[in-house]
Amino acid sequence: MRLCAPLLALLLSTPFAGAEPWTPLWDGQTLKGWRAIGAGTWTVEHGVLVGATSRQTAEFGHLLTEKAYGDFVLRLKFKLSEGNSGVHFRLQPRGYGGVSGLQTEIDAQFATGGLYETNGRGWLIKPSDKEVGAFFKPGDWNELVVDAKGGQVRVTINGQLSAALAQSPGPRTGPLGLQLHGGQNVRVAFKDLEILGTATPVSLGFAP
Repeated sequence: MRLCAPLLALLLSTPFAGAEPWTPLWDGQTLKGWRAIGAGTWTVEHGVLVGATSRQTAEFGHLLTEKAYGDFVLRLKFKLSEGNSGVHFRLQPRGYGGVSGLQTEIDAQFATGGLYETNGRGWLIKPSDKEVGAFFKPGDWNELVVDAKGGQVRVTINGQLSAALAQSPGPRTGPLGLQLHGGQNVRVAFKDLEILGTATPVSLGFAP
């Protein structure tokens, strides 16, 4: 990832978060407020949300919020045991796997913290192995924060900037989603999911 100095300064100084309180996205006990589509399983284990699938299943799986978000700040903790996952936002119900939109990558091998447009432009920002090694803790809990305000998007992992867009085109609202990559053994855990931002009902249809 390469950012010019003026752009980096702008993104680091942008006041994405206001003074309003954080709102929990998950109750820590059930899947209430979320909807699973595609393959894989989502379970609650000792207060942790766990997603899993196997390489025998080619289909992707997603767990989507039942509300949509436009401008927001999302923070959560994730721990990846194996495979590929991700955190989607401003999703639309189209394309392979049933969802299209921006994704923050979570991967056991490379590019964690990068930005990828699913069923769109592909990689937008792909951190190098050296950059990922500076902020990602494999097999341990990591804190992920996604700031999205208009076309500006900023991603940090464990307090370090991993990706930033100054002006991203595309939809400016939609549900959030957690991903299970198809064709891989995947096991990923999430906890402490919180958000700043106004939620609206999801009016678009996502296939089960």
